[in-house]
Amino acid sequence: MSVASHPSTSLSPGLPRAAAKPRRKRRRDLSGLLYVAPAMVLVLVFFALPLGMTAWMSLHNWPLLGVPRWVGTANYKALWNDRNFWNALGFTARYTAAATLGLLGVGLALALLVEKPRRFAGVYRTAFFLPVVIGFASASLLWAWLSNVDSGLFSPLMERLGLTAGRINILATFEPAFWSVTAMVIWKMAGFYMVILMSGLQSIPADFSEAARIDGASALQRFRHITLPLVRRPFALALILCVSGSMLAFDQFYIILAGGPQNRTVTAVYWIFSQSFVSFRLGYGAALSMVLLAILLILSLIQLRLLSDREDAR
Repeated sequence: MSVASHPSTSLSPGLPRAAAKPRRKRRRDLSGLLYVAPAMVLVLVFFALPLGMTAWMSLHNWPLLGVPRWVGTANYKALWNDRNFWNALGFTARYTAAATLGLLGVGLALALLVEKPRRFAGVYRTAFFLPVVIGFASASLLWAWLSNVDSGLFSPLMERLGLTAGRINILATFEPAFWSVTAMVIWKMAGFYMVILMSGLQSIPADFSEAARIDGASALQRFRHITLPLVRRPFALALILCVSGSMLAFDQFYIILAGGPQNRTVTAVYWIFSQSFVSFRLGYGAALSMVLLAILLILSLIQLRLLSDREDAR
């Protein structure tokens, strides 16, 4: 009778242990939240809030001084008829294509050159990466000086090599100016993409290439069927960074060319800057920024989709 009157005595030792598991889980979750809290605050303050503010500004006529006035989607409607913006976007697309091909091509070539441990490989890696640490503004000022027809080095060098009949201003016409700025960007940033692609090349097991070589595969076949498929993920990262960075180009064209010659080198960001801080149409500049952000998101999703494999899809 005494045992029946206390049926819970045999289960009572297990209850505190079972109740402790949810407490430990909550404590673990709270600890994890505290660890990521600083990063969440930074994302909120420097990304989410400015993005929300930009979207809100794009729905207003927002002068630099004065009271903003609600205009709804009027800024976006005006954007469709802005021929200057679409011209700037077209030029940005052309520059993005040229810079992406050049950066990834040169970066991959440099990565293949220095990825294996050989004599002076570390020296070459350092030399190729050094231009990356130079700021875009400093590199652009340096390139503008080198391209100057009177005091620069490029024009006299081209004359001595017999490429031109005399000294010419390579920044005075569109094509030479465009390719000059693109060459500067490749010189400055190729080392960055070299590091990304080199990390992918070094992760490929040497046994794969050795087995293919024993089977009679040529160097080109090994590169095509082994190297390229196995560096898909680093290449996808490099491609997304390259396209995004090129679509946001501003410094080099503003400092070296100032949009010239004949305003043919105005990029999308340059036009946004002009509308926002020269014409003081902050609301319209915000609308342009939101459209450019949407274009970048679409391009990134397309690149991820095209370069993802079955394992990534799962």
